Amino acid sequence: MSGVVVIPAIDILGGRCVRLTQGKYDQPTVYADDPVEVAMRFAAAGAKRIHVVDLDAARGSASNKPVITRMLEHSDIQFQVAGGVRSAEAVTALLEGGAQWVVMATAAVRDPHLFERCAFQNPGRILAALDVRDDKAAVGGWLDTDPVVLKALVGRWADLPLAGLILTCTERDGTLAGPDLATLARVLTMTQFPVQYGGGISSLNDIKHVRESGASAVILGRSLYDGKLSLEQALAL
Repeated sequence: MSGVVVIPAIDILGGRCVRLTQGKYDQPTVYADDPVEVAMRFAAAGAKRIHVVDLDAARGSASNKPVITRMLEHSDIQFQVAGGVRSAEAVTALLEGGAQWVVMATAAVRDPHLFERCAFQNPGRILAALDVRDDKAAVGGWLDTDPVVLKALVGRWADLPLAGLILTCTERDGTLAGPDLATLARVLTMTQFPVQYGGGISSLNDIKHVRESGASAVILGRSLYDGKLSLEQALAL
């Protein structure tokens, strides 16, 4: 697709591939017992990059490191890995383990010094996650929000050597209700970085609208798992 990269998402909870609706941990839908097989399926369909989220690590309850380690052994695919990355050591371990990019969310909002250090130590390899709920930054696996003003937060990142931002509109996530194009448009005016968008995508038209908005990539989750979209169709747009 010209102008926008299509990135399928794999969310891991308790070692399995799941989707949450609006980030609610008590209502996971399990789609596969082996997330690595799902990654191989996406790669076979033509995906060049996959967005992986360790949901247990994101809320600080456990970790799916063994599964992610197996996934990263497949060096023919590029992975951007998110979820509970809150130390320089965690960033280094993922990058050395084979991740192309590491996504920092809670740390990017609540620990600016750590985030800055990780960005400068790993130029072009860190993505800032801007998870938005009620116009605030959602943190801690989306279980909490931070009262930071989005524009101030994005402005704080402006001089860092980031790979880009990932905007997730959490109210839309897993709902198939369509993208939040208004929030996407606002965020695009706040930053010069490439912006990936996730949340609510349910059709090829939704992807086109995100592309027309100027996003660099679109992240697909439930729409793929529920069969609303085929990855091959999305990649061929």
